[in-house]
Amino acid sequence: MARNPWFPYPVREGALHLVCLPHAGAGASSYRSWASTAPEGLSVCPVQPPGREGRGAEVAYDDVAAFVRDLAPVLLDTVPRPFALFGHSTGALTAYELARELRRLGAPMPRHLFVAGRRAPHLPMPRTNLGNASVDTLRETLRKLGGTPQAVLEQDGLLRHLQPLLAADFHLNESYEFPGDEPLDVPITAFPALHDSGAGVAEMGPWNLHTTSDFYQLELDGGHFAVFDQAARVQAHMMQQAEPSREQVVR
Repeated sequence: MARNPWFPYPVREGALHLVCLPHAGAGASSYRSWASTAPEGLSVCPVQPPGREGRGAEVAYDDVAAFVRDLAPVLLDTVPRPFALFGHSTGALTAYELARELRRLGAPMPRHLFVAGRRAPHLPMPRTNLGNASVDTLRETLRKLGGTPQAVLEQDGLLRHLQPLLAADFHLNESYEFPGDEPLDVPITAFPALHDSGAGVAEMGPWNLHTTSDFYQLELDGGHFAVFDQAARVQAHMMQQAEPSREQVVR
């Protein structure tokens, strides 16, 4: 199987290939541990966007349309079918827009779209303007979201080093304007976290407006990164929902 910078880990055979889009500031390694918790038949395929980890010398995208336009053909050449898309936070938006780009190309569509940590795409996001933020503001923003090690938060120099990447990712996410397109003909599952003030049930329930197919919702106890804290449960749910014979619909 061909490998390229977008998919740094070997793409293994599986009954379902799960293409995973990372959250702001993160890279493919944020999903590396998922291989150890994945149920039989689930092949985890983390995406590596430019500007981080092994692609740190490249410029990060700050526009989602350009991001998915470049990623879509690579995905089609690299990831076997059937595949599903999953994204957390900023990754949820890129996963959704990637599905729209595949539809525009007339390409094979994902069997399922899984989203976590982000409100529905038609709901505006608050603006943080991290590009001009002080290091204290940057630190507090990351602290509120959770998921960033305390050792990183305490290093002003490291935060300054990460700031351009975070500013680009946050801008990509927060500047998005919903195009008003027709809903996807792809089942969607949302994973709202009960203690995530920006992506709880109220904010993620409206994802149901973006599919003409089935919509499912699995509520997670926890904060913004609950989907990682409960990876095994989330992955088992993904395999169940992605089965073509499944008929139960939760609206």
